[in-house]
Amino acid sequence: MDWRKYILLGLALANLLVYLTFFQRTGDRLEVYFLDVGQGDAIFIETPSKKQILIDGGRNRKVLSELGKIMPFGDRSIDVVIATQPDADHIGGLPEVASRYNIGIFLEPGVESQGELNQILHSRVAPKLARRGQVINFGDGARLRILFPDRDVSKWETNDASIVAKFEYGGSSFLFTGDSPISSENILLSLDAEILNSDVLKAGHHGSRTSTSLTFAEVVSPEYAIISAGKNNSYGHPHKEVMNILEKVGARIISTAEEGTIRFETDGVELELK
Repeated sequence: MDWRKYILLGLALANLLVYLTFFQRTGDRLEVYFLDVGQGDAIFIETPSKKQILIDGGRNRKVLSELGKIMPFGDRSIDVVIATQPDADHIGGLPEVASRYNIGIFLEPGVESQGELNQILHSRVAPKLARRGQVINFGDGARLRILFPDRDVSKWETNDASIVAKFEYGGSSFLFTGDSPISSENILLSLDAEILNSDVLKAGHHGSRTSTSLTFAEVVSPEYAIISAGKNNSYGHPHKEVMNILEKVGARIISTAEEGTIRFETDGVELELK
């Protein structure tokens, strides 16, 4: 028995595995994952040209295992990371992400926070301020728009200062709201209500009654509403009032607490829940 044949066969299989890992996804599709990180937020996006975006990192290291399930083996870079606000359930996992991945652009709202997690994060990656009007164009039809903050929020409460961003690819769109309260939603409505209309809404503050007013939900008019929350969490999220509002506007409500990681794919025309 010629052992060299087995070595060559093994190498061929290894090459095939690498090929499939990197190229198994069709080239014209955008993928959006609402990661199951318990009581927190973490959203991963991969554009058609394989640009990668991470919005928030959950409370702990669980985001690393979730990223490991969906990012190609050996991939150690993320093009854009956004910390919507500096509370632990949004940035808890980001210091670990920053220590393991090369980050191209790191955006934060600029709210003052002396928390240890935020200090560790800043020691590992240099932040840039997110401000309304900024657009990141990924060169493949996908783009990220910053809708909020529209001003200096350094003295604001962390939730109030949350980054709100809209991701667009062709006719498909996603609205990411962090923990934005109704007061911030009202600012967005007054600035430009029309731009808020989106196919998918990440409900603010894990489905808390402090976010997602009826007026806001009606203007966004989402086909899907995502609740990123932990199962049987101590806050009672999502609150019944918010569920009623989302049902009233006709959104299909999906929760990471019930479904685990939630994945969407779109070619810019048809949006599919996978």
